[in-house]
Amino acid sequence: MHAKRKSTPKVDPRYAWFPLEVRKSRIHRFGVFAREAIPASKPVIEYTGRRITMRKAIDRKPPNDRYLVRLDRDWVADGGVGGSGAEFINHSCDANLVCRRSKGRVVLWSRRKIRAGEELTMFYAYPLKLVRVPCGCGSPKCRGIFRYKIE
Repeated sequence: MHAKRKSTPKVDPRYAWFPLEVRKSRIHRFGVFAREAIPASKPVIEYTGRRITMRKAIDRKPPNDRYLVRLDRDWVADGGVGGSGAEFINHSCDANLVCRRSKGRVVLWSRRKIRAGEELTMFYAYPLKLVRVPCGCGSPKCRGIFRYKIE
C-alpha cells in the first residue's frame, strides 16, 4: 500500500486577479508569489474560507486561529477550510499588500508595484492582549514581532 501524498498548496484562480503561485518561502514555510508584475493599487486576491462567527473565532486558541481573517464586525473567514490560497501569504513589517474589507469580503490590494517572482506579504494584526513572538520577515523596517501567542 502506498502512502497518500499530500497535495501542494495552490492558489485558486477564481479568487485571484493575477497569476500567483504557492512555493517555499524564505520568511516561513510556504508563501504566495507573483508570476507576473502587478501594478500598484490593484486588487490581487480575495481571502476566502469557511465563515464562522466572531464569537467562535475569539474562542479559538493557537494554532487553530492561524488562518483567521476578520470579514466584518460579526464574521471571520477561516482560510484553513476552503481558502483561496491567500492564507499562505506571509507577514512582513513592510508589506506589499493591504487588506480592504467591503460587504463581508476581504480583498488584498497591492500597495506598490510588485515584481514578477516577488513574494506577496501582508501586515498581520493580532490582538494586543497577547505576548509577542519574534518576526522573521527580514525587512529593514522590521518591528521585531509579528505574531502573538497566549501565555
